[in-house]
Amino acid sequence: MDQLRADVVLGEMVATPSLDHLRSEAVTFERHYAQAAPCAPGRAALYTGTYQMTNRVVANGTPLDARLDNVALLARRHGYDPVLFGYTDQGVDPRTVEDSSDPRLDTYEGVLPGLRPVRHLPESDSSPWITWLVSQGYDPGATWHDALRSEPDRSAELSQSAYLTSELLGWLDDQDAPWFVHLSYLRPHPPYAAAGEFAERYDPADCGGWIEAGANLHPLHAAALGVEASAAPTDPAALRSLRSQYFGMASEVDAQLGRVLAALKASGEWDRTIVVLTADHGEQLGDHGLIQKLAFFEQSYAIPCIIRDPRHRDAHGTSIRAFTEAVDVFPTIAELLAVVGGEDHDRAIPLP
Repeated sequence: MDQLRADVVLGEMVATPSLDHLRSEAVTFERHYAQAAPCAPGRAALYTGTYQMTNRVVANGTPLDARLDNVALLARRHGYDPVLFGYTDQGVDPRTVEDSSDPRLDTYEGVLPGLRPVRHLPESDSSPWITWLVSQGYDPGATWHDALRSEPDRSAELSQSAYLTSELLGWLDDQDAPWFVHLSYLRPHPPYAAAGEFAERYDPADCGGWIEAGANLHPLHAAALGVEASAAPTDPAALRSLRSQYFGMASEVDAQLGRVLAALKASGEWDRTIVVLTADHGEQLGDHGLIQKLAFFEQSYAIPCIIRDPRHRDAHGTSIRAFTEAVDVFPTIAELLAVVGGEDHDRAIPLP
């Protein structure tokens, strides 16, 4: 999930019954933080288990060094064929590309090494979903951005998140061997437009309570307020509307998560599946005068982390208040897969 704030999704106002159910059968890490923002740096730290000072992915578009280990390569060494539904936002290491005209050199929305894309759906290329919308008799607009912005005008069953979920569930039905899936939803994410009935789920009048910017701003804070993409609406009504749509997007993705959990239970896979739910970074949602994640405030970095291992039922329903980070996820998965020592750590080399 992208731009998912822990205080919103796990709070009292926003309905997230699927997350609540998952928490009851998992361990929730209540003080969990991303290492970086925006997307590519946050995901690089998450995928590789390294800080920026090691992976050096400092912005969207910074290549990911191919010498670094990552969670997909870990899964491959453990005998899985890790697949992707969604996106990973990782720039290819140019030293691994022989053709200078390779289109991967011109985008930060590449696929993490080791993952096999089954349905690659990056932010700037939603063509599989748009093609499907057209086949269903809908005009999604001229661009992917138009298609996302018009989601309130269509049933939630036609949303990008619903499409991605259906693609995953269809693929799961055909599997007869152990699998490793990275399911990555774009939503909640700008444009702030929730799908179908979720666009009306929350009354903007109930969506206040943001933290004002205040005075005596740090120069970086003042600079962020001057960036159109990161400055929150100054009209309170517009900001309330934006927040209501974000809350709706969070609830809609929660509904899609519910479909996945229900399918795992119906197929008998639930008690044989490790589930890790997290995000790459948070969302300001108007706090300190900002939206999105161009900031150094907690709202941009506090993210959810919920882990379920069916082998550890005694821990289900518990919460951890200790400070944890996105870089902790990789070694945790390695331990859960019982891949420790030897070659599984040889590739995690620091850069010179």
